[in-house]
Amino acid sequence: MGLTENTATALLALNGLDVSPNSAVSVEGTEAGLVEAGQKVAVLAPSGSRVIPGFEGESSAAGGRTLILGPMNAANLEALRNLLPWLRPRPLGTRTSAGFGDRLGLATPGHVRALRAAGGGLAPIFAQQSIREMERTGRSPQEVLDDATWGVFAEGWREGIGADADHLKTAEDVDACVAASYSFFTFDPGEYVDDGAEAAGAPALRTALEDLPWQDLEDFPSDLKRRYLDSAFEAEGHEVRFGEISLARAAVKYGAAVAHVARLYRHLQAAMGEDFEVEVSVDETDSPTTHTQHVYIATELRRLGVRWTSLAPRYVGRFEKGVDYIGEVAGFEEDIEVHAAIARTVSPDGPYKLSLHSGSDKFSVYPSFVRQTGGLAHLKTAGTSYL
Repeated sequence: MGLTENTATALLALNGLDVSPNSAVSVEGTEAGLVEAGQKVAVLAPSGSRVIPGFEGESSAAGGRTLILGPMNAANLEALRNLLPWLRPRPLGTRTSAGFGDRLGLATPGHVRALRAAGGGLAPIFAQQSIREMERTGRSPQEVLDDATWGVFAEGWREGIGADADHLKTAEDVDACVAASYSFFTFDPGEYVDDGAEAAGAPALRTALEDLPWQDLEDFPSDLKRRYLDSAFEAEGHEVRFGEISLARAAVKYGAAVAHVARLYRHLQAAMGEDFEVEVSVDETDSPTTHTQHVYIATELRRLGVRWTSLAPRYVGRFEKGVDYIGEVAGFEEDIEVHAAIARTVSPDGPYKLSLHSGSDKFSVYPSFVRQTGGLAHLKTAGTSYL
């Protein structure tokens, strides 16, 4: 497979095409690239090649080969994905990764260049948008993914990409993103988190505990207490213990959310099998996720059969979009040190990444975030890169 400027030169020689050198690619005897003037796709293939029928546009013969000059539309992008498998989103695993929110659909070329300049082997998710943001900007899951993929093709990024269906709340949201071939699904059960549990007294917690959706949790209050109250959870020298009140607070605050994540996960699993990744996000709440609550969330999700690649707790301090971290950096590092230890040890299925949401411009906490997680980290920007 040749990936050199010779490909661009070959296309350039035909009909005077001005092909972007970064986009030019040659694979299996077929050459392709973007024509900078007019926003066209140029494909040069041996006459009779099986790839030709997949492309739309004007065709002409050129020395035993066929040149197709077509629009940057969905059909031609799907034909490019069939020709160039690195344009299809795929699971990225526990590699250090970053998600690049782009609400305008124009920023991916800049994101690719920034990623290359940063180096360090970061795994990228260039298509990342929540259903809420898609509705606000009038874009569909498919349009978000396609816009990012055109940017990936234009810049010649061939190291693999993910696609994040961000902050999914319903099965219908999941279905829309499955249909568009996303690979990474962020479940947001925030509407099921009971923030009032943090201020509730013991009598109110006991009453609320009894009212949890125990059938959905496939559990009983007595079994819950037996699992947690008699054990200490060790996490790399940090001991996490539950008392009756802290357990009730964790279960009341997050129990319904855990049940909702399990429902979404099973729905996704039925649609896709196993070829996907999940992030669980409880960051959009008023109160921080304590270490005992983190243990509760992870332990209960695993008990219900959920497997996830990353988890976004609500950390201490504040994470506002487009500005640096608001809070004491030393306090953040102390907090995330234990969260990271839990993420590496609590699940017998192996470590998972911690995710930092609204992560753009949080320069003061990036070092401690990467240091404490040991690179088991996902950075999710807020979609404000156009600023």
